Amino acid sequence: MLNNLITAMERAIQEVRQMPEKTVQVFHHNDADGLTSGAILTRAFERQGFTVQRFSLEKPYPKVLKKIYEQEGKILIFADFAGRIAPMLSDLNRGRNLTLILDHHVAEASTDPRVHNLDPDLYGLKGDRDISGSTTCYLFALTLDPINRDMAHIAAVGAVADGFFVDGQLVSQNRDAALEAVEQGLMEIRKHESGEQYFLNSSNGQIPVLELGDYLDLLGGVGYYQKGPDMGVKVCLEGVSPESDRMVEELKVIRTKIFNEEIARLRAGELKQEPHIQWFQVEKRFFPMGVKMIGAFCDAIKDTDLIDPLKYLAGFQIIPDEIPGFDAIAFNEVKISMRASHYLEEEIRAGRAMGLNIFLPEATNKLGGFSDACHTLTAATTVAIGKERKLIDEMEKILKGES
Repeated sequence: MLNNLITAMERAIQEVRQMPEKTVQVFHHNDADGLTSGAILTRAFERQGFTVQRFSLEKPYPKVLKKIYEQEGKILIFADFAGRIAPMLSDLNRGRNLTLILDHHVAEASTDPRVHNLDPDLYGLKGDRDISGSTTCYLFALTLDPINRDMAHIAAVGAVADGFFVDGQLVSQNRDAALEAVEQGLMEIRKHESGEQYFLNSSNGQIPVLELGDYLDLLGGVGYYQKGPDMGVKVCLEGVSPESDRMVEELKVIRTKIFNEEIARLRAGELKQEPHIQWFQVEKRFFPMGVKMIGAFCDAIKDTDLIDPLKYLAGFQIIPDEIPGFDAIAFNEVKISMRASHYLEEEIRAGRAMGLNIFLPEATNKLGGFSDACHTLTAATTVAIGKERKLIDEMEKILKGES
């Protein structure tokens, strides 16, 4: 498993070193796991003398990918997404660029030898248990040069923030990264009644890693259109600062106001009920927050008295026609994020309820939508605006066993 993944990384690195191009384009997710992934890759490649151009994406949208693959002779790296769409990247690339995928979601094999899918899912490791996107990037950075071992704590922050624990603690490669950070004196692990708590040792004292994860999520999600991801990567590499603290406090005010207004709408009757799914559409009301925030909002309300714990929860948010770092793009698409109550999560883990990664992508594909990264307990895809009701209906058919 792990040895085969490292061997694949070594082959990809050999090709990188043979490229005349000395600029690396890194495309990474905008949540805490994605920001830590982007930070690790940025420092690792800069240490090798490469110029790094970094782009934070909420999803690897097909329209954005087509723009990226108008290039030729480039080194393109996708971090914390794109494992599942390696065949699509292969079709777009057609041998013209060197592409590396460092994801941890459910993956499919590449069909272009110059698209290296280094997603651990293809090597028997589970992205919702063993290894985060940040730890995948950390393993790659270590393979590139052992000097990058000093970024173990950044990998551990991404892993903890992604929230995939077994009995309340990190396991497998995620745990190895955390233990390495502890050995370096950069982290502390404390046992408690339901597992472990993780603390980052900084010049300003100890920071609970879960809190730092929320801090990064705010920067990357709420601040997506306000250069928040750039600040998030800076925090990963240099630590928190008065400047980042000010930005986070301002973003908290924005998030609280928008979330409270939407909760009031749901209490007023805008939460629609189906046999298996309860859902709502925020349209453009969440802007200027990024579309990651529809999932964050679902997380915030999924275990409240607003929500029927026996039903899956779905929220829709219209995707703005702009991506930081790119020219205007006409999407005409809506993102759906899905979550499950604590009760349903336990039912899914026990195999008594269907995982989100099964029925949401299937229904999305039937409508010509886009899915790239879905876990069993958290999932998101996109469809054309106006197909929200059809998507809900398709999922209901699958859940009823009619499809």
